[in-house]
Amino acid sequence: MPSLSYVAALNQALHDEMARDERVCVLGEDVSLGITGITKGLAEVHGTGRVVDTPLSEQAFTSLATGAAIAGQRPVVEFQIPSLLYLVFEQIANQAHKFSLMTGGQASVPVTYLVPGSGSRSGMAGQHSDHPYSLLAHVGIKTAVPATSSDAYGLLLSAIREPDPVAVFAPTLLMGTSEEIDGDLDAVPLGSARVHREGTDVTVVAVGHLVPVALQVAAELAAEASVEVVDPRTVYPVDWETLGKSVTRTGRLVVIDDSNRMCGFGAEIAATAVEEFGLAVPPRRLSRPDGAVIPYALNLDHALLPDALGLAEAIRAVLR
Repeated sequence: MPSLSYVAALNQALHDEMARDERVCVLGEDVSLGITGITKGLAEVHGTGRVVDTPLSEQAFTSLATGAAIAGQRPVVEFQIPSLLYLVFEQIANQAHKFSLMTGGQASVPVTYLVPGSGSRSGMAGQHSDHPYSLLAHVGIKTAVPATSSDAYGLLLSAIREPDPVAVFAPTLLMGTSEEIDGDLDAVPLGSARVHREGTDVTVVAVGHLVPVALQVAAELAAEASVEVVDPRTVYPVDWETLGKSVTRTGRLVVIDDSNRMCGFGAEIAATAVEEFGLAVPPRRLSRPDGAVIPYALNLDHALLPDALGLAEAIRAVLR
């Protein structure tokens, strides 16, 4: 089977969707150069009129994308650093997200915010290492965090085709990964979870780059427990039906989530499971600490992030 890298999958999704729909355009800093590899070759194939290098003013080009979307285009905005989302939160949450609702559905804002290299990087420190998908989900913005190449391709396609704003986070630790592809790639519906490994004793809900970590731990603990690994794929909307079926069957839940603990995505999964899914024991969640700011020192950086050791301990805890 052919192997497809995570970056190449995102790049291919942009190429395919720009070829399919002439309304699709790409905005961002140095997008014509394709520094991350995600926008590589787009300008040469589709022209600089649709692949636009912007000035270093995120608030300006994020607002430009909102206007372009209202006018009938389908812009994709690439942010070089995830923390830039804080800078443009007004443009995304208060303008693009609310415009359709405030006009009674008379207008739509089909803009995609693409965030490559999200999450901690080696030595990138406090202002470059956030993973703020929970923040966008909190205000109701459709938010995807693909864990595999095929999901990266399919979720980005669905994001671009949505009539509403959608954020797609591409975690740093997945940017160098690949997946063997069996068959054709296609769009993946937003709000559709994926069960990567079936099990009967405990459900592990893992997000983004923590999905392969969860699969590794599940394999290592196979002699001790049957671990089901579920990837939500979109943190808003959440596929509660798939998660509910899994947790109701196993009766035990562990969530591993690379966002800050307070008001994080993991807290929402745990709370809903307690309220609705009939857990046999209290759930466990692994995340960054409350208010985490990632240090420059690599050993401290790694100490703040959820990992395989912590996940194995949490699984054993809910099984006791």
